[in-house]
Amino acid sequence: MTDTLHPFDGEYDYVIAGAGSAGCVVAERLTRDPKTRVLILEAGGRDNWIWFHIPVGYLFAIGNPRSDWMFETTAQPGLNGRTLNYPRGKVLGGSSAINAMITMRGQAADYDGWRDTGLPGWGWDDVLPVFREIEDHFLGDGPHHGTG
Repeated sequence: MTDTLHPFDGEYDYVIAGAGSAGCVVAERLTRDPKTRVLILEAGGRDNWIWFHIPVGYLFAIGNPRSDWMFETTAQPGLNGRTLNYPRGKVLGGSSAINAMITMRGQAADYDGWRDTGLPGWGWDDVLPVFREIEDHFLGDGPHHGTG
């Protein structure tokens, strides 16, 4: 970004590189403690372009150097040496800003599998409340979706 939302001189408890979905969520959680100082660094620009805010906008954002880092894979043997574009958002919000406003959860069995391999707190019953907290589902609050 070419400007700052707030001056960033001083000391911080945490510095987060990237204001994508994960970076912003981590920053929000950390700053629930009002004594915690968090600095988020974002190399991309503001999300003030109309195409970031409507689902069809991904058609204009992906493959556009204004909003996409324009990454490409290395040549892939399984694709006869071809490369693939690897869109990554270059904007506040990261790749979630250029993904047509789509989100998908994994299958419950996948999360339970992680828990069963020794990752406590990662089972479906553990992560469902987190999903419900961050959602704003159009049908309202329910057992599987939230209105966070």
